[in-house]
Amino acid sequence: MLKRPGRLNGLRHLALVVPNLEACERFYVEVLGMQVLHRANPDLVYLTCGNDNLSLGRAHVVSNGASSGTPAVDHYGFVVDSVEELQAWYEYLQAQGVTLLDRPFDHGDGARSFHLLDPAGNKVQPIYHPALSGQRFSNA
Repeated sequence: MLKRPGRLNGLRHLALVVPNLEACERFYVEVLGMQVLHRANPDLVYLTCGNDNLSLGRAHVVSNGASSGTPAVDHYGFVVDSVEELQAWYEYLQAQGVTLLDRPFDHGDGARSFHLLDPAGNKVQPIYHPALSGQRFSNA
């Protein structure tokens, strides 16, 4: 049995599906003071306060204007400190029989991640991200 690779480095990534991407981006940037970190495409933008990562994705709307039933939270991520640690987590979780949704893959902004399901069916994303990984906060 593989040993757990260490401790996770915090929950500082959240991905939300929103019905009005432009209004939400304006709120988080203009009202709350976040900065655009990366615009992946017209339907997906990543924001940051400097030590976190908020993903806003456009929700698909059906013809009558109602939501398509997509949950508001798509997934949440746990930051790891290196690509090697991400791979170690993948192998550990695979050995534990956890439901893995994909293999580690590279993002356009230098990040690398994979997705899994928790026992309740929530999608979780262990992620190495150059802007976030390696930051440690004390318990004080």
